[in-house]
Amino acid sequence: MYEMLTKEYYGNTLKEWLIALAIVVGAALAGKIAYWILSGIVKRATAKTKTRIDDLIVDMAEEPLALVVTIFGLWYAVGTLHLSEGVRGWLDGGVQFVVVLVGAWLVTRLFDALFKEYLIPLAEKSETDLDDQLLPIVRRGTKFIVWAMAIIMALNNAGYNVGAALAGLGIGGLALAMASKDTVANMFGGLTIFMDGPFKLNDRVKVAGFDGKVTEIGLRSTRLETLEGRKVTIPNAKFSENAVENVSAEPSRKVVSTLGLVYDTKPDQMKDALATLKQIADDHEETEEKVLVAFTEFADSSMNLLFIYYIKAGADILQTQTDINLAILETFTEKGLDMAYPTQTILTQAV
Repeated sequence: MYEMLTKEYYGNTLKEWLIALAIVVGAALAGKIAYWILSGIVKRATAKTKTRIDDLIVDMAEEPLALVVTIFGLWYAVGTLHLSEGVRGWLDGGVQFVVVLVGAWLVTRLFDALFKEYLIPLAEKSETDLDDQLLPIVRRGTKFIVWAMAIIMALNNAGYNVGAALAGLGIGGLALAMASKDTVANMFGGLTIFMDGPFKLNDRVKVAGFDGKVTEIGLRSTRLETLEGRKVTIPNAKFSENAVENVSAEPSRKVVSTLGLVYDTKPDQMKDALATLKQIADDHEETEEKVLVAFTEFADSSMNLLFIYYIKAGADILQTQTDINLAILETFTEKGLDMAYPTQTILTQAV
């Protein structure tokens, strides 16, 4: 047994390899214990305080801290082994690289939590929509900067000269600039949206063949939810290249309908139908006061009524039309007012 433990593999005895493995397993268990302590004992303690910040810090630190404990255990285990300077330097650089990235992960998690807990509620309470539009950009921009700085620091710690690499891009940098011209165009398009304000969040717009509600405005792209419920991401450059119709900006939506009644309809019934249409539109809370109804023509198969009403800005257009049409159908059915459809009557006379 002793001879087996003293037998060397890759410059270390089996005993040394087993000790290193035990350290790694112990570090993993220590990381799990640290997670349990934070999510259990510490979290219960912070829940008793009046502030929410300590709760957020504990929530966001649980997983990164457990991972850091495991990584340091792995690093310590490797340190107990007899390795070449090259391998040891590579492993040390790798550990530093991962630790910096875990730190960036912790910072962005904490920033996200504070953002959702404090900044978004403040923006929702404000009267202006500008902060609602800017906050997602600030959120993504801050996270991008944190990760970019972390990657540069991690590469430097790992022994890579990032500055020299960037300076040596040369033609590659020019090619990258050419490839990123669309990104630049989209960013300028985003700035145009913020400065000109052709629309805001929750507005319904029509652009480049799409029709939907604006759910998010970013620096590079804008997201719509179409009338069918689909999510569409549109590059901001499209808003500079195409005409944008802001449907929500119209003061009201005009609805024009033609209803045909059968020729058996009596004059009193026709008057009742006209009054009924006006009353239905007037009674709906999402319509404006200007309602027009008229008996316009004797058509081939029907006597036609013109029905015009206006839906208020910001109202659910489709739902309002549905409500009014259902009310017309129900009321006309109750009153015995029959809708016409294309018919042909043939009169025969005995000779």
